[in-house]
Amino acid sequence: GINNRKQLSDAAMILQRRIKDDLMLSGITMINPDSITVDATVTIEPDVVIEPETHLRGHTTIAAGCHIGPGTLIENSTIGAGTTIRYSVVSDSTVEEAGQIGPYAHLRGQAIIGEGCRIGNFVEIKQSTLGKKTNAAHLSYLGNATVGHKVNIGAGTITANYDGFNKHPTVIKD
Repeated sequence: GINNRKQLSDAAMILQRRIKDDLMLSGITMINPDSITVDATVTIEPDVVIEPETHLRGHTTIAAGCHIGPGTLIENSTIGAGTTIRYSVVSDSTVEEAGQIGPYAHLRGQAIIGEGCRIGNFVEIKQSTLGKKTNAAHLSYLGNATVGHKVNIGAGTITANYDGFNKHPTVIKD
């Protein structure tokens, strides 16, 4: 039984070790697995590399060939094949295949990042959809936006059409 916080911590460590051992035996590479946490509800395909200080939570799916971390939190999200995410937070979002996310990006609130997109340093995306091969390289906020294919979002760009009562969408075409 678990009768105190120390025993709870010990039990959690045992369960984490089992989850990570199963993943590594199935073809997942973990660099310093003791610094990584993975919920039992997470699905990871083979040939994924997970770097130190990465935390995978909730109903997250990571496709083959991804490189995740270091220093990354992903929760309740879908990550497409061949995507790289470094030093970033991804919550309740989708990154399609071959994405490049981070460092220090924040995707949240049903963000949908199209195939081959680059989301860079200090970019936050909330409730927005980005088309294929769109880039937001640094220092931008995209909220409630639909952005087309092959768009380049310049540094310091903000889409936040809020009138004090309602949020209004922004549309940027291909």
